[in-house]
Amino acid sequence: MINYLINLFFPKVCDGCRSILLQNENVFCTSCRHEMPLTQYHLDPKNEAKKKFYGKVDIQFAAAFLYFNKKGIVQELIHNLKYKGHQEIGTALGNWYVEDLKEIVLDTPFDAVIPVPLHKRKFKERGYNQITTFGKAIAEGFNISFNENLLFRKVYSKTQSKKNLLGRSENIENIFDVEFTEIDHNKHFLLVDDVLTTGATIEACSRALLKIPGAKISTVCIAMAH
Repeated sequence: MINYLINLFFPKVCDGCRSILLQNENVFCTSCRHEMPLTQYHLDPKNEAKKKFYGKVDIQFAAAFLYFNKKGIVQELIHNLKYKGHQEIGTALGNWYVEDLKEIVLDTPFDAVIPVPLHKRKFKERGYNQITTFGKAIAEGFNISFNENLLFRKVYSKTQSKKNLLGRSENIENIFDVEFTEIDHNKHFLLVDDVLTTGATIEACSRALLKIPGAKISTVCIAMAH
């Protein structure tokens, strides 16, 4: 009865279009779910996400779940996840995407999921890392660890959302580092982030992680600028 009254006066709405969710819908309405611009990159080892790192850093596998278009549904979801605290979006997308990722064939399986970290100051300002729930859902789907302490950001920087592509890639090379022990050696790390643009952030994080002896890096993002 209490749940009925809560839903009556405070109905759950779709995080994509704000329409009221039906009883069998969760986070996204059926219409928005069908309109999601899926990349299907997990089916193509030489996809556009992987090509961003050619000749730059050794990435075993790279993919993005959705295409990011300005004023589209994915931009709305990322905005709600990143700035409105709707962390359930990350969980829902991670649970959805991990079923696709289980189809890929790798020489070595993933050992741990690593989120692109926020600086301590930015984390305190926002209160959470927007990629955490997405990463945790993927880690749970693969039954592997989610490690948010291995990789850290040394330098505080303002939000990247209003910078142009050139500005995003500047001065990012040395802002990440790792703090590891022997137990982290020879691991295959799956690095996760929200939106893949130039690839500079993933590249910088990967270079830091590759300081670990025997490390291998793969990456997946919620979306890729299209």
